[in-house]
Amino acid sequence: MKKCLVPVIAACAALAACAPENPLTAEERALIRDGEGVMRVLTIEDSLDLAVLRAPSVDLPVGEVASEDYALLAQRMLATVTSPEQDGVGIAAPQVGLNRRVIAVQRFDKAGEPFEVYPNIRITACYGQQELGAEGCLSVPDRRGNVMRWRHVDIAYLNPRTLKDTTESIHGFTAVIFQHECDHLDGVLYIDKLD
Repeated sequence: MKKCLVPVIAACAALAACAPENPLTAEERALIRDGEGVMRVLTIEDSLDLAVLRAPSVDLPVGEVASEDYALLAQRMLATVTSPEQDGVGIAAPQVGLNRRVIAVQRFDKAGEPFEVYPNIRITACYGQQELGAEGCLSVPDRRGNVMRWRHVDIAYLNPRTLKDTTESIHGFTAVIFQHECDHLDGVLYIDKLD
């Protein structure tokens, strides 16, 4: 069995406890509150957008995940990724202008294939086989390419309902989506990994 090396902060008992307190800034709150539905998706075609897409993202403090601003962000990210103009299977907060470790993913591995939002997410392990598959990205319009991805990953995130650290094992195509979206949180685009 092959295994990837994923940087993990093993010394911490809880992911949230490891994160420095980085509350939402006034600018971030304004971006979240500016409207009710679909957000503008940043693209590599704009140099200012690209600077945000290439920057690493930081965690949200637990109190922010419990806030109305986080609930609105989650709602607006879901509205954006599911809008007819985008029609995606995942989106990361940097793609809507926030360098925060938040993603929304369509769970093809669950009944009804729901979209779910994951704050403070990290991939803690990837294993099994890697497979080549076609990918596209809302932030890289009109392009597709083949990328090698692991078919099994373990994730850790802050559950927004319980505010407790949670872990899951994800398999198949859904694992690919998690890898693609988590790459965004580290400033990595799928085009960096083209076969």
